[in-house]
Formats: sequence, structure tokens, C-alpha cells
Amino acid sequence: MGGALAAPALVAHAVDGRGWPADPAETRTAGAVVSRVAGPGTAAVPGPRTPPPIRAAERPLPLGVSAAEDRPAPPASLTIPSIGVETELEHLAVGDDGTLAAPGDFGRAGWFSEGPGPGERGPAVIVGHVDSRDGPAVFSRLAELRAGDLVEITRTDGTVVRFAVTDTFEAPKDAFPTEAVYGPTAGPTLRLVTCTGAFDRAARHYVSNLIVYADPA
Repeated sequence: MGGALAAPALVAHAVDGRGWPADPAETRTAGAVVSRVAGPGTAAVPGPRTPPPIRAAERPLPLGVSAAEDRPAPPASLTIPSIGVETELEHLAVGDDGTLAAPGDFGRAGWFSEGPGPGERGPAVIVGHVDSRDGPAVFSRLAELRAGDLVEITRTDGTVVRFAVTDTFEAPKDAFPTEAVYGPTAGPTLRLVTCTGAFDRAARHYVSNLIVYADPA
């Protein structure tokens, strides 16, 4: 799990001919949270499912991180027990066109690998699709999260970083709160992003993003 961000934001676009439906999945969860993660619709249609890119801005190393060897191992998987999420994490990068690629698998979330890693100072950003043409995707229940819900991230070296949800926020994609999501923070933080809100059939994408904020547990 694009929008009009200076930093990565996933947006749900349903595009006929690219594996995304013209109509949103009826089973999707339309919560009050906004995310910039792509999420497609329901009916199974032949053809490749290539998510659209996500506008994003590159981020420097987190404050206090001086070199690659000082950084912890990268994240490998994400678990959110309260909503039944267990997913491996893709590593997402910003392309030459300034957009962040959406996760290639609707069943997986993706970490913005050019920003802080989970547990490093600064906001670690993880995005995921809300639905696909086959039904609910990895972040279909993200809007159900409430303050205090636990989010666990396992790194490639087996260490685990835990966060607790503090807040959720829904924002129009054309007014995405870039600084609130990607801006520097005093300590480690986590942002989970996906699509939500009404589905614009003409533009073939969701009009809003759901953002979940979390701090170390």
C-alpha cells in the first residue's frame, strides 16, 4: 500500500485492464482513517495486477544515524493481532519519477525503505492495499484499529519492535498531511497507511487515505 504527497502515500486505484476493477470491492472496510495505499475491487479478471505508483519524497537517514552499519536490521514482517494481520514486508523505494511503488502483492504490506526503519528515530512508514479485484487486501481492516492496539514488527535478524496505536486519521488524498506522516519526530514512531472513503468511479480510485499513528509500546 498514490496521492498528492511530497512523501510516499498509497492510493487505491481500480483500473480495468490492469487487474483492478471499475467498482470497489463491496467487502472493503470504509473506515474513518485515510491511507495512501492502493486498493482494488472484487471480481476476478484476467490480466496482470499492477498497482499504480505512489507519489513520494525521499528522506535522509533518521536523526542520529550516521552510517549504514549503525542501522538495525531491516523489517521482515508485520503482525497486528487485533485485526488478524500477518504479512511479510516488501521494501518500497522511490523511482526516478519521484513516486513510491505500491506493494506488488495485495496480500503484503510494504515498508518505505528510504525512510527510518521501525525502531529508529523518526517515522517508519508502512503502506498496504485495502482491497483488490479478488476481495479484501492486507489492510482491509485497518480502520478497526483503536488506541492501545499492538503492532509488532520482526526484523530480519529476529528482533521484534512493538508499537501501540495512538490515533487514526482520515484525510483527502489531495490534502495529505505529508509532514505529519513523514516529518521528523523526537523518537521512533510508526505510520500505517491505506485507502479509504468513497470510491470515485470516474477517476477509479478512493478519495481519501487512512493513517494510523503508533508509538513504541
